[in-house]
Amino acid sequence: MIDSDDVPKVTDSRVLAAMSHPLRRRLMDVLKVYGPSTASVLADRTDQAVANISHHVKVLAAAGLIAEAPELARDRRERWWRLAAPELRWVTGDFDDDPSRQAVADAAVSLGLDRQIGLVRAWHAVREQRAAWNGAAFSVDKWLHLTPAELGELEQEILAVLDRWERRDVPDDGQDREPVFLFAHGVPAEP
Repeated sequence: MIDSDDVPKVTDSRVLAAMSHPLRRRLMDVLKVYGPSTASVLADRTDQAVANISHHVKVLAAAGLIAEAPELARDRRERWWRLAAPELRWVTGDFDDDPSRQAVADAAVSLGLDRQIGLVRAWHAVREQRAAWNGAAFSVDKWLHLTPAELGELEQEILAVLDRWERRDVPDDGQDREPVFLFAHGVPAEP
């Protein structure tokens, strides 16, 4: 498990704003799942024009969210990009000191939720076409009675399990493995 101190924490609202754009968030996801890519590869994976991707790559690079990977280029014209850090974290409370920073954090939360729900909805829209996965996809929700400290402890336990699965050596057993998106939220709420 990565200690949360080892994961870069976003506290600059300009960086949070840069990553809080639907296409830029998607580009970061593509780089996370498939590794370093050129703008052309990113354009192909997202069905976007290369010029549009180039613009958004520049924004992400200026914010320090992605970095150039020159060692992958075959010539001086080819530019490869990779995530600057494999994981990022941010806490909405860190942006509560100023209304404009808080608005950026609120927008980032909204975008994140839209992205997460959108991926789940997209799966359900085509699940009949993917019979092999129909019994494997899952959803769960629970109501727990917790203190803030207990919720933090639960978060660390869940992150440890997810980190173990993310960092495992993928077996070389000939089976096809597709990217699987998993998300969880733990928030105080009323039924």
